[in-house]
Amino acid sequence: MAVRKTPQEQKLWQDWLDHRDNSAANLLIENYMYLVNFQVERIASNLPSNVSKEDLKSFGLLGLFDALKKFEPDRNLKFDTYASFRVKGAIIDGLRKEDWLPRSLRDKSKRVEAAVQQLEQRLQRSPTAEEVAAETGLDTGEVETIIKDSLFANIWSLEEKPKDSADGSKEGIGYLIEDDSAVPPDENLLKQELQQELAEGIQLLNENEQLVISLFYQEELTFTEVGHILGLTTSRISQIHKKAIFKLRNSLEKMQAMS
Repeated sequence: MAVRKTPQEQKLWQDWLDHRDNSAANLLIENYMYLVNFQVERIASNLPSNVSKEDLKSFGLLGLFDALKKFEPDRNLKFDTYASFRVKGAIIDGLRKEDWLPRSLRDKSKRVEAAVQQLEQRLQRSPTAEEVAAETGLDTGEVETIIKDSLFANIWSLEEKPKDSADGSKEGIGYLIEDDSAVPPDENLLKQELQQELAEGIQLLNENEQLVISLFYQEELTFTEVGHILGLTTSRISQIHKKAIFKLRNSLEKMQAMS
């Protein structure tokens, strides 16, 4: 059920759209700040602890203001939906420019990947996080975190902006609201293949892992909310999430090696 705007909100929108009133813009940004906070919490949960939420918030605010400037009510699209994509895109774009994955973590990621490949050849199966930890000398939790971070770094690479788009557009292919120009076939195919591989990988997870992935990424619930639904603690949901990501990463590597 759609939430109707209050008379005050309607006036703010009218003042902004008709007169570009800066005071109205500031109040509208304050009103929709929850969109920024929501995306910051979601994205931060998949990032190393060295990444500041305040930095993410700054990126998100830029996206929210950009959405406010470019929003066209006549296109029959809810501002909440439009702005949410803009905010997410601005945060991802900001992270990419800041190179959020530290060099030390990139080096450890290479160590983990090499260990996984060696163990797969030796064991003739996908290794567990515990086995990778023993092979690399890292803690099991650290291995799971490295896998999670490197997996999302690869997925987010699909969000990169094209260097020379035909129409000069600066939007990333992962968060376009409306496709005014055709997405290059190779990029579209790559994205479809990754989505298909992820879907197939999810089917290999156990029931709890599938539920956590589905509730977190599709229903966009927080770990705390997922925990309430499944009757588990937030820390347990986090553990299940890390193990699921580890399994997904292994599944993706296998599928890509076979293709």
